[in-house]
Amino acid sequence: MGVRRTTLLSLAALALVAIGAIGFGVANIAPLDVLAIIGKSLFGLPIGGEISAGSTSIVMEIRLPRILAAIAVGAALATSGAAFQSLLRNPLADPYVLGTSSGAALGAAIAFLLPITGIAWELGGVQLAAFVGALASVALVWRIAGIGSGEERIASVLLVGYAVASLLAAALSLVMLASGANLRAIFGFLLGGLDGVTWPRLAAAAVPIALATLLLARRGRALAAFLLGDEGATHLGIDVRRERRIAVALATLATASAVALAGLVGFVGLVVPHLARLAVGSDPRAVFPLSAIGGALLLLLADTVARTIGVPVGVITALIGAPFLLWLLHRARAGYAL
Repeated sequence: MGVRRTTLLSLAALALVAIGAIGFGVANIAPLDVLAIIGKSLFGLPIGGEISAGSTSIVMEIRLPRILAAIAVGAALATSGAAFQSLLRNPLADPYVLGTSSGAALGAAIAFLLPITGIAWELGGVQLAAFVGALASVALVWRIAGIGSGEERIASVLLVGYAVASLLAAALSLVMLASGANLRAIFGFLLGGLDGVTWPRLAAAAVPIALATLLLARRGRALAAFLLGDEGATHLGIDVRRERRIAVALATLATASAVALAGLVGFVGLVVPHLARLAVGSDPRAVFPLSAIGGALLLLLADTVARTIGVPVGVITALIGAPFLLWLLHRARAGYAL
Protein backbone atom coordinates (compact mmCIF):
# COMPACT_ATOMS: atom_id res chain seq x y z
CA MET A 1 0.00 0.00 0.00
CA GLY A 2 1.40 3.40 -1.00
CA VAL A 3 2.34 6.14 1.45
CA ARG A 4 -0.39 8.48 0.22
CA ARG A 5 -3.10 5.84 0.44
CA THR A 6 -2.00 4.73 3.92
CA THR A 7 -2.04 8.32 5.16
CA LEU A 8 -5.49 9.04 3.69
CA LEU A 9 -6.96 5.85 5.15
CA SER A 10 -5.49 6.70 8.55
CA LEU A 11 -6.95 10.20 8.34
CA ALA A 12 -10.38 8.79 7.48
CA ALA A 13 -10.14 6.37 10.41
CA LEU A 14 -9.26 9.27 12.73
CA ALA A 15 -12.30 11.26 11.58
CA LEU A 16 -14.65 8.31 12.09
CA VAL A 17 -13.25 7.50 15.53
CA ALA A 18 -13.45 11.16 16.56
CA ILE A 19 -17.14 11.37 15.63
CA GLY A 20 -17.84 8.12 17.45
CA ALA A 21 -15.90 9.25 20.53
CA ILE A 22 -17.83 12.53 20.72
CA GLY A 23 -21.11 10.64 20.74
CA PHE A 24 -20.01 7.90 23.13
CA GLY A 25 -20.52 8.29 26.86
CA VAL A 26 -23.04 8.12 29.67
CA ALA A 27 -25.41 10.06 27.41
CA ASN A 28 -24.98 8.48 23.98
CA ILE A 29 -25.50 10.81 21.00
CA ALA A 30 -25.98 9.47 17.48
CA PRO A 31 -23.20 10.27 14.95
CA LEU A 32 -25.61 12.22 12.71
CA ASP A 33 -26.70 14.28 15.70
CA VAL A 34 -23.05 14.95 16.55
CA LEU A 35 -22.45 16.26 13.03
CA ALA A 36 -25.63 18.34 13.21
CA ILE A 37 -24.63 19.91 16.53
CA ILE A 38 -21.12 20.76 15.34
CA GLY A 39 -22.41 22.07 12.00
CA LYS A 40 -25.00 24.31 13.64
CA SER A 41 -22.83 25.51 16.52
CA LEU A 42 -19.63 26.24 14.61
CA PHE A 43 -20.78 27.00 11.08
CA GLY A 44 -24.47 27.85 11.38
CA LEU A 45 -25.45 25.08 8.98
CA PRO A 46 -29.12 23.98 9.06
CA ILE A 47 -28.35 20.27 9.45
CA GLY A 48 -30.77 17.72 10.92
CA GLY A 49 -33.85 18.29 13.02
CA GLU A 50 -34.35 19.53 16.54
CA ILE A 51 -31.45 18.85 18.90
CA SER A 52 -31.89 19.22 22.64
CA ALA A 53 -29.99 21.94 24.48
CA GLY A 54 -28.56 19.27 26.78
CA SER A 55 -27.01 17.31 23.90
CA THR A 56 -25.60 20.50 22.42
CA SER A 57 -24.02 21.44 25.75
CA ILE A 58 -22.52 17.97 26.21
CA VAL A 59 -20.95 18.00 22.75
CA MET A 60 -19.74 21.60 22.58
CA GLU A 61 -18.69 22.23 26.17
CA ILE A 62 -17.45 18.84 27.38
CA ARG A 63 -16.70 16.28 24.70
CA LEU A 64 -15.50 18.27 21.68
CA PRO A 65 -12.76 20.17 23.58
CA ARG A 66 -11.60 16.89 25.11
CA ILE A 67 -11.55 15.07 21.76
CA LEU A 68 -9.65 17.89 20.06
CA ALA A 69 -7.21 17.96 22.97
CA ALA A 70 -6.57 14.22 22.60
CA ILE A 71 -5.94 14.69 18.88
CA ALA A 72 -3.58 17.63 19.42
CA VAL A 73 -1.61 15.99 22.26
CA GLY A 74 -1.32 12.64 20.48
CA ALA A 75 -0.10 14.27 17.27
CA ALA A 76 2.40 16.44 19.15
CA LEU A 77 3.92 13.58 21.15
CA ALA A 78 4.16 11.21 18.17
CA THR A 79 5.70 13.83 15.87
CA SER A 80 8.18 14.93 18.53
CA GLY A 81 9.11 11.31 19.19
CA ALA A 82 9.78 10.74 15.49
CA ALA A 83 11.91 13.90 15.39
CA PHE A 84 14.04 12.93 18.40
CA GLN A 85 14.53 9.40 17.07
CA SER A 86 15.86 10.86 13.81
CA LEU A 87 17.96 13.56 15.47
CA LEU A 88 19.60 11.20 17.96
CA ARG A 89 19.57 8.19 15.64
CA ASN A 90 18.20 6.28 18.60
CA PRO A 91 15.04 4.21 18.00
CA LEU A 92 14.22 4.22 21.73
CA ALA A 93 14.27 8.01 22.11
CA ASP A 94 10.97 9.63 23.02
CA PRO A 95 9.70 13.21 23.48
CA TYR A 96 10.80 13.19 27.13
CA VAL A 97 14.44 12.37 26.40
CA LEU A 98 15.61 15.88 27.34
CA GLY A 99 13.90 15.89 30.72
CA THR A 100 10.70 17.55 29.49
CA SER A 101 8.45 15.38 31.63
CA SER A 102 10.38 15.95 34.86
CA GLY A 103 10.54 19.70 34.33
CA ALA A 104 6.83 19.90 33.57
CA ALA A 105 5.94 17.76 36.58
CA LEU A 106 8.02 19.93 38.91
CA GLY A 107 6.52 23.13 37.50
CA ALA A 108 2.98 21.81 37.89
CA ALA A 109 3.64 20.54 41.42
CA ILE A 110 4.93 23.95 42.50
CA ALA A 111 1.88 25.62 40.92
CA PHE A 112 -0.46 23.36 42.89
CA LEU A 113 1.07 24.74 46.08
CA LEU A 114 0.45 28.36 45.05
CA PRO A 115 -2.85 30.20 45.62
CA ILE A 116 -3.93 30.15 41.97
CA THR A 117 -7.65 30.87 41.74
CA GLY A 118 -10.23 32.60 39.57
CA ILE A 119 -9.28 33.67 36.06
CA ALA A 120 -5.66 32.59 36.52
CA TRP A 121 -6.84 29.02 37.20
CA GLU A 122 -9.30 29.05 34.28
CA LEU A 123 -6.63 30.23 31.86
CA GLY A 124 -4.38 27.44 33.02
CA GLY A 125 -2.01 28.65 35.70
CA VAL A 126 -0.88 25.08 36.40
CA GLN A 127 -0.50 24.39 32.68
CA LEU A 128 1.61 27.51 32.25
CA ALA A 129 3.86 26.46 35.13
CA ALA A 130 4.25 23.01 33.57
CA PHE A 131 5.12 24.58 30.22
CA VAL A 132 7.77 26.82 31.77
CA GLY A 133 9.20 23.90 33.75
CA ALA A 134 9.48 21.76 30.63
CA LEU A 135 11.26 24.49 28.66
CA ALA A 136 13.60 25.22 31.58
CA SER A 137 14.57 21.56 31.83
CA VAL A 138 15.37 21.34 28.12
CA ALA A 139 17.31 24.61 28.26
CA LEU A 140 19.43 23.17 31.08
CA VAL A 141 20.12 19.97 29.14
CA TRP A 142 20.84 22.02 26.03
CA ARG A 143 23.33 24.17 27.93
CA ILE A 144 25.16 21.30 29.61
CA ALA A 145 25.23 18.93 26.63
CA GLY A 146 26.02 21.70 24.15
CA ILE A 147 23.54 20.53 21.54
CA GLY A 148 25.11 21.11 18.18
CA SER A 149 27.16 19.18 15.68
CA GLY A 150 29.45 16.37 16.67
CA GLU A 151 28.88 12.71 17.46
CA GLU A 152 30.23 13.07 20.98
CA ARG A 153 27.70 15.77 21.85
CA ILE A 154 24.76 13.76 20.58
CA ALA A 155 25.93 10.78 22.63
CA SER A 156 26.08 12.97 25.73
CA VAL A 157 22.54 14.29 25.32
CA LEU A 158 20.99 11.06 26.58
CA LEU A 159 23.23 10.97 29.65
CA VAL A 160 22.70 14.64 30.48
CA GLY A 161 18.95 14.29 29.93
CA TYR A 162 18.84 11.35 32.31
CA ALA A 163 20.90 13.18 34.94
CA VAL A 164 18.77 16.34 34.77
CA ALA A 165 15.56 14.28 34.87
CA SER A 166 16.80 12.46 37.98
CA LEU A 167 17.69 15.75 39.67
CA LEU A 168 14.27 17.23 38.90
CA ALA A 169 12.56 14.02 40.05
CA ALA A 170 14.30 14.38 43.41
CA ALA A 171 13.09 17.98 43.65
CA LEU A 172 9.58 16.81 42.73
CA SER A 173 9.65 14.28 45.57
CA LEU A 174 10.49 17.03 48.05
CA VAL A 175 7.65 19.19 46.73
CA MET A 176 5.23 16.27 47.00
CA LEU A 177 6.26 15.67 50.60
CA ALA A 178 5.34 19.26 51.36
CA SER A 179 2.15 19.28 49.27
CA GLY A 180 -0.29 17.95 51.87
CA ALA A 181 -3.84 18.20 50.51
CA ASN A 182 -2.58 18.87 46.97
CA LEU A 183 -0.90 15.47 46.67
CA ARG A 184 -3.86 13.93 44.83
CA ALA A 185 -3.89 16.70 42.22
CA ILE A 186 -0.15 16.28 41.62
CA PHE A 187 -0.56 12.53 41.17
CA GLY A 188 -3.36 13.20 38.70
CA PHE A 189 -1.03 15.34 36.60
CA LEU A 190 1.74 12.73 36.76
CA LEU A 191 -0.63 10.01 35.48
CA GLY A 192 -1.87 12.16 32.61
CA GLY A 193 -5.44 13.00 31.74
CA LEU A 194 -7.76 15.21 29.72
CA ASP A 195 -10.44 15.82 32.34
CA GLY A 196 -11.60 19.40 32.59
CA VAL A 197 -10.14 20.61 29.28
CA THR A 198 -11.72 23.96 28.41
CA TRP A 199 -11.71 25.93 25.17
CA PRO A 200 -9.26 28.57 26.50
CA ARG A 201 -6.79 25.92 27.69
CA LEU A 202 -7.15 23.99 24.44
CA ALA A 203 -6.51 27.10 22.36
CA ALA A 204 -3.46 28.05 24.44
CA ALA A 205 -1.87 24.64 23.79
CA ALA A 206 -3.17 23.90 20.28
CA VAL A 207 -1.63 26.99 18.65
CA PRO A 208 2.02 26.20 19.57
CA ILE A 209 1.41 22.48 18.93
CA ALA A 210 0.08 23.14 15.42
CA LEU A 211 2.87 25.61 14.64
CA ALA A 212 5.66 23.34 15.89
CA THR A 213 4.25 20.20 14.26
CA LEU A 214 3.81 21.84 10.85
CA LEU A 215 7.29 23.37 10.93
CA LEU A 216 8.80 20.02 11.94
CA ALA A 217 7.04 18.32 9.02
CA ARG A 218 8.56 20.90 6.66
CA ARG A 219 12.04 19.93 7.85
CA GLY A 220 11.66 16.35 6.69
CA ARG A 221 14.62 16.57 4.29
CA ALA A 222 17.01 17.69 7.02
CA LEU A 223 15.76 15.04 9.45
CA ALA A 224 16.14 12.38 6.76
CA ALA A 225 19.73 13.52 6.25
CA PHE A 226 20.46 13.15 9.98
CA LEU A 227 19.88 9.41 9.60
CA LEU A 228 23.12 9.34 7.58
CA GLY A 229 25.11 10.87 10.43
CA ASP A 230 26.47 14.39 10.77
CA GLU A 231 29.11 13.92 8.08
CA GLY A 232 26.62 12.49 5.61
CA ALA A 233 24.16 15.31 6.30
CA THR A 234 26.89 17.89 5.77
CA HIS A 235 27.77 16.36 2.39
CA LEU A 236 24.13 16.81 1.39
CA GLY A 237 24.36 20.53 2.11
CA ILE A 238 22.63 20.48 5.50
CA ASP A 239 23.75 22.99 8.13
CA VAL A 240 23.86 20.35 10.87
CA ARG A 241 24.23 22.67 13.85
CA ARG A 242 21.45 25.04 12.74
CA GLU A 243 18.99 22.35 11.68
CA ARG A 244 19.52 20.32 14.85
CA ARG A 245 18.89 23.34 17.06
CA ILE A 246 15.74 24.29 15.16
CA ALA A 247 14.40 20.72 15.24
CA VAL A 248 15.11 20.31 18.97
CA ALA A 249 13.44 23.65 19.72
CA LEU A 250 10.32 22.78 17.68
CA ALA A 251 10.01 19.27 19.13
CA THR A 252 10.43 20.67 22.63
CA LEU A 253 7.77 23.35 22.04
CA ALA A 254 5.29 20.71 20.85
CA THR A 255 6.09 18.36 23.75
CA ALA A 256 5.97 21.06 26.42
CA SER A 257 2.60 22.30 25.13
CA ALA A 258 1.21 18.77 25.08
CA VAL A 259 2.43 18.01 28.60
CA ALA A 260 1.06 21.31 29.88
CA LEU A 261 -2.40 20.40 28.55
CA ALA A 262 -2.61 16.68 29.34
CA GLY A 263 0.01 15.91 31.96
CA LEU A 264 2.49 13.08 31.50
CA VAL A 265 1.19 10.69 28.85
CA GLY A 266 3.81 8.05 28.15
CA PHE A 267 4.72 5.77 25.26
CA VAL A 268 2.79 7.59 22.49
CA GLY A 269 5.98 9.22 21.23
CA LEU A 270 7.82 5.89 21.34
CA VAL A 271 5.23 3.48 19.94
CA VAL A 272 3.63 5.42 17.10
CA PRO A 273 6.78 6.39 15.11
CA HIS A 274 7.78 2.71 15.03
CA LEU A 275 4.36 1.69 13.73
CA ALA A 276 4.60 4.43 11.11
CA ARG A 277 7.99 3.15 9.96
CA LEU A 278 6.64 -0.38 9.68
CA ALA A 279 3.89 0.99 7.41
CA VAL A 280 5.75 3.48 5.17
CA GLY A 281 9.49 3.01 5.70
CA SER A 282 12.06 5.16 7.49
CA ASP A 283 11.93 8.41 5.49
CA PRO A 284 10.84 11.14 7.96
CA ARG A 285 8.96 12.91 5.16
CA ALA A 286 6.56 9.95 5.10
CA VAL A 287 6.82 9.04 8.78
CA PHE A 288 5.91 12.48 10.16
CA PRO A 289 2.38 12.85 8.72
CA LEU A 290 1.49 9.26 9.55
CA SER A 291 2.95 9.61 13.06
CA ALA A 292 0.83 12.70 13.70
CA ILE A 293 -2.34 10.92 12.58
CA GLY A 294 -1.42 7.70 14.38
CA GLY A 295 -0.59 9.52 17.61
CA ALA A 296 -3.90 11.36 17.51
CA LEU A 297 -5.77 8.11 16.82
CA LEU A 298 -3.99 6.17 19.58
CA LEU A 299 -4.55 8.81 22.25
CA LEU A 300 -8.16 9.31 21.16
CA LEU A 301 -8.87 5.59 21.53
CA ALA A 302 -6.96 5.43 24.83
CA ASP A 303 -8.84 8.42 26.23
CA THR A 304 -12.19 6.94 25.20
CA VAL A 305 -11.34 3.76 27.11
CA ALA A 306 -9.96 5.77 30.04
CA ARG A 307 -13.07 7.91 30.54
CA THR A 308 -15.29 4.86 30.16
CA ILE A 309 -13.66 2.93 33.00
CA GLY A 310 -12.62 5.99 35.02
CA VAL A 311 -8.82 5.83 34.97
CA PRO A 312 -6.17 8.35 33.80
CA VAL A 313 -5.33 8.07 30.11
CA GLY A 314 -1.64 7.63 30.98
CA VAL A 315 -2.50 4.27 32.53
CA ILE A 316 -4.04 3.05 29.27
CA THR A 317 -1.13 4.23 27.11
CA ALA A 318 1.31 2.53 29.50
CA LEU A 319 -0.63 -0.74 29.25
CA ILE A 320 -0.32 -0.49 25.47
CA GLY A 321 3.20 0.88 25.25
CA ALA A 322 5.07 -1.27 27.77
CA PRO A 323 4.36 -4.59 26.00
CA PHE A 324 5.22 -2.93 22.68
CA LEU A 325 8.58 -1.79 24.08
CA LEU A 326 9.33 -5.34 25.27
CA TRP A 327 8.45 -6.62 21.80
CA LEU A 328 10.83 -4.09 20.23
CA LEU A 329 13.66 -5.20 22.50
CA HIS A 330 12.94 -8.86 21.73
CA ARG A 331 12.93 -8.05 18.02
CA ALA A 332 16.30 -6.30 18.34
CA ARG A 333 17.80 -9.31 20.14
CA ALA A 334 16.56 -11.50 17.31
CA GLY A 335 18.63 -9.46 14.87
CA TYR A 336 16.02 -7.19 13.34
CA ALA A 337 16.60 -3.45 13.03
CA LEU A 338 14.50 -1.28 15.33
